[in-house]
Amino acid sequence: MSIGRDEVLHVARLAELAVKDEDLPRLVDQLNRIVDYVAQLDRVPPENGGGSGSGGGDLFLPGPRQVELREDRPGSVPLDRPPAELAPEFADGFFLVPRHGAMEDL
Repeated sequence: MSIGRDEVLHVARLAELAVKDEDLPRLVDQLNRIVDYVAQLDRVPPENGGGSGSGGGDLFLPGPRQVELREDRPGSVPLDRPPAELAPEFADGFFLVPRHGAMEDL
């Protein structure tokens, strides 16, 4: 993929940036170097041959291999204390807050 003058101007317009004509060649070159670098990252083979691709192998997990992952169980995490103990006023599962003065007419 190559970034041209028109693409740089389009991105600058979207970002509401003023770009001087004399800065355009430098910006085009810089953006092309960034795009080329990102394209290189796509060609790097995954460590251990794993990852989400079809190459197989082990999934990369940071940290020592002896550390086991916990079972992933969906659901909420129980709280140490119920919310009613944390709130000045709590009723029917809701925190009660004072009405703001600007809302008195509503």
